[in-house]
Amino acid sequence: MSATPDHPALLDRALLPRFALLCLGIWLNAADTLVTATIMPSVAREIGGYQYFGWSVAAFLMGSIVAGACSGKLSIALGLRLATLLAGIAYAVGCAMSALAPEFITFVVGRLVQGLGAGAVVALCYVAITALFPESLWPRVYGAVAGVWGGATLLGPLVGGLFAQAGFWRGAFWLFVAQAVVFVVAVAVMLPSEKRGESRNRVPGLQLTLLIVGVCLIGLAGVVASPAAAIACAVLGMVGMAAMLAVNRGTRDRLLPRTVSDLTTATGLGLLIMFACEAAAIGFTVYGPAFIQARHAASPLMAGYVTGAIAAGWTVCALLVGGLPPAREGLAIRTGVGTLLIGVVCSAWAVTRGGLVETGVAFLVIGCGFGLCWAFLARRVIGAAPADEQALASSAVPTVQLIGGAAGSAAAGAMANLLGFGHGVEPAAAYAVGPWLFGAFTPLALVAFAAAWRLGRR
Repeated sequence: MSATPDHPALLDRALLPRFALLCLGIWLNAADTLVTATIMPSVAREIGGYQYFGWSVAAFLMGSIVAGACSGKLSIALGLRLATLLAGIAYAVGCAMSALAPEFITFVVGRLVQGLGAGAVVALCYVAITALFPESLWPRVYGAVAGVWGGATLLGPLVGGLFAQAGFWRGAFWLFVAQAVVFVVAVAVMLPSEKRGESRNRVPGLQLTLLIVGVCLIGLAGVVASPAAAIACAVLGMVGMAAMLAVNRGTRDRLLPRTVSDLTTATGLGLLIMFACEAAAIGFTVYGPAFIQARHAASPLMAGYVTGAIAAGWTVCALLVGGLPPAREGLAIRTGVGTLLIGVVCSAWAVTRGGLVETGVAFLVIGCGFGLCWAFLARRVIGAAPADEQALASSAVPTVQLIGGAAGSAAAGAMANLLGFGHGVEPAAAYAVGPWLFGAFTPLALVAFAAAWRLGRR
């Protein structure tokens, strides 16, 4: 369709700066996981902290969860422009803290602040689409934004790998500080001032607190010295997450849909699958680059791209099955989760005992599993929710994915420490006990497959 006054082109001279601003905001979040995963072995070698390895990812994801839950209220209370400015500033501060960190605890705190900023930036960028673009362009803008996530798959490992190979991993964070400053200045110039409003919904503070405490206790299980204390932390962490679900079910200010724990519903089954799949696979992103570098003397760039096969498989398969008719959704969900289960099992062997090619292929299979089923899981979760919870179910899809990633990365860190990887990854230990680190999460993938088989009948 040609551009007209009523239907301007997406790259129209007046709209192009707004589109660039939006892409930059999404990029700040999309590139983070692969950039950070690629440089993490270099970070740990310089400032220590192998025992807190999983916390670097868990802290970022927990920050994103909190920010995502609060960003809607902030945009109403402060106005979209001021809320987005504060989110961009928080992201820049978090990146600077990580870049300047003299030891790993400061680095993890910086990652938490970075997650708060990044999570809010992404949420507010999606809100800004409706403020910056005419309604006729919204579908094309959403499609273009999806391309940014795909581009991050290619560029993230390159950025992280180049800085790590140059011996200047801190430069990767300084690069993102500079991009965040550009984003903040552009927001101040482009976004219009808005009249502030008042939100009737409260932030689900108790659920967020229980979730954070639960994830932290799970991660703490790998740091404490006593085996009894480690077991107690792990159990209490799971109790904390269960308490979050119980509180969520009995309050009006919910973080997740009321039916999230009801496995007789498609919404409950779908969200369980999302949580279990993400928790089962996140360990490969957290520890994959370190194992690849240690076992194969691979460069950070090579390790980053091998790990990036997960994101690549997800992106490609999601594009291939995007037009699948609704009648085939159940088959796609079963096939996708089954493929992911196979990928997790194969990757647990490949990353610890196989070669680079086998590891890359196994990671690709995991990503293909995600790509085959994720969109259809989201559609089932949202479509099966009651009418008054459809919006909450929509926001629950990324929230549950983040919760699964945070819990899984914390648990992977705890398991790595218990297996003796708290001071680094040695090739002999990686071969001998490494399969237990990744294989320990196979039961989660099995739970996801059982739930997918049931959901696929609906």
